[in-house]
Amino acid sequence: MTRLFMIPIALATCVSGLLGTVAAQSAPIVTHDLYHDISEAVRDYRSSQATGVFHPQERPRPLQRPLPGPLSEGQDAAEQIFPSSPVSAILGFDFDGIPNSANGSLIGVPSDSNLSVGDTQVVEVINTAYEVYDKANHQSFFPPQQISTVFTGMPGLCGQGVTFFFSDPVVVYDKIAGRWVIGIIAYDSTGSTGNECIAVSATSDATGRYYRYAFGFGKDAFNDYPKLAVWPDAYYASYNLFTPTNVYGTACAYDRAAMLVGKSTKVVCFKNPNEFSFLPSDLDGTTLPPGGEPNFFVDLFSTTSLHLYRFHVDFATPGNSTFAGPVSIPVKPFTPACGGGTCIPQEGTEQQLDSLGDRLMFRLAYRNMSTHESLVVNHSVQTSLAPAGVRWYEIRNPNKIPTIFQQGTFTDHETSVWMASIAMDHVGDIGLGFSQSSSGIHPGISFTGRVPSDPLNTMELPEQIVAGNGSQIGVNRWGDYSGLAIDPVDDCTFWYVNQYYPTNSGFRFHTRVASFKFPTCH
Repeated sequence: MTRLFMIPIALATCVSGLLGTVAAQSAPIVTHDLYHDISEAVRDYRSSQATGVFHPQERPRPLQRPLPGPLSEGQDAAEQIFPSSPVSAILGFDFDGIPNSANGSLIGVPSDSNLSVGDTQVVEVINTAYEVYDKANHQSFFPPQQISTVFTGMPGLCGQGVTFFFSDPVVVYDKIAGRWVIGIIAYDSTGSTGNECIAVSATSDATGRYYRYAFGFGKDAFNDYPKLAVWPDAYYASYNLFTPTNVYGTACAYDRAAMLVGKSTKVVCFKNPNEFSFLPSDLDGTTLPPGGEPNFFVDLFSTTSLHLYRFHVDFATPGNSTFAGPVSIPVKPFTPACGGGTCIPQEGTEQQLDSLGDRLMFRLAYRNMSTHESLVVNHSVQTSLAPAGVRWYEIRNPNKIPTIFQQGTFTDHETSVWMASIAMDHVGDIGLGFSQSSSGIHPGISFTGRVPSDPLNTMELPEQIVAGNGSQIGVNRWGDYSGLAIDPVDDCTFWYVNQYYPTNSGFRFHTRVASFKFPTCH
């Protein structure tokens, strides 16, 4: 969600009544980039100074969408109620990432922390800053820098020619081409018009040159809460697109082949007012999807179902592009954590934290296991003992008849666990990183997972990455999303980032980066 509090309040408050009142778009919207060029090597003109000026603040909460359908009565039907063995994955690197102070004058919450992993580097992003680490020793190539420096000299909202603000960054690694893809919103001082700024590295070096692009969605259209994904035929993205009359779950495909060489780029989008906070499928592993297979978009539609769409893009004849669905996938009934809102307790304060229990959490990780295709994804639900646990799914055969192969609600007794990210390695081990908090502990970061020999629908016992030594005081926004990624070299090592507090504070969060690997993966 945008950092600036000038998003039209009337739209944000009435949008739950607008959802579903407008027909879904059946024909694609086809546009081109507003501007593109190639940068100098970012290591040569980096700057640690944030752009824009306003005081530390809590961002407005992302739009909350009430989920239709019956709530789970009594104990969650998917709740894991019997003990498991300690998580078998072994923690590797474990170090502090980017602190909120790197945002400079734009300091605020939540963190928007996520990362991706390349052949030799790890890239972390938060609100307005990024950092590049050497994967071999976790040493930083330079101190945290502003993402705006990647777009230095561009005209319009993505550059420095007007008053602008940045928010909601996402970084993914194109494992097929060995390139970095960084996206971030740039928006005007009214908070009503946004651009998507996307940079694709010219090589596998995240400190080098980038092909830079600016994309618009029309006047008074704001592309909120973006998520990016890599697929062989396109870079796919999802948005909650605010307009003066409605908010649309929006799916877009960017011409990957053109962006890899810095050429003018087509964008094909579909808008759907009946969906919200889609996630596009993001490729993991070396086995590509079958040729011509569409990208999959999944939405948390109700308390008993997911919706899956299939996005086939045709950049040669864009009018032939289709966004087919929804396919309804039944899941065990659940109650959204905190009803989708705020109720997660912390030690030493009455301030509760936001759950974002009304949406799926980044990423929707795709893997082709040769014998089958799998998608893994998660969201936050109420448990029998705590306000929040993690409901996770493995969906198989998404391009045929998609089914839930396994699902579980992971809990930690009276401790809330939420703000999770999930992924699968090449032998089918599943990793899960998350926040944890209760009235007796400060918010910390932990991980768990499972191996294929574990009983279906279960996760192993968690292991802590870092204990929080402080709580977030006076503001309730937390995370917005976190990030779990797979090392493309061994296709086994998970890398995770999330936020925590070393002391009680309203805004001075830190981030923690950790890696872990299951001994079953070679």
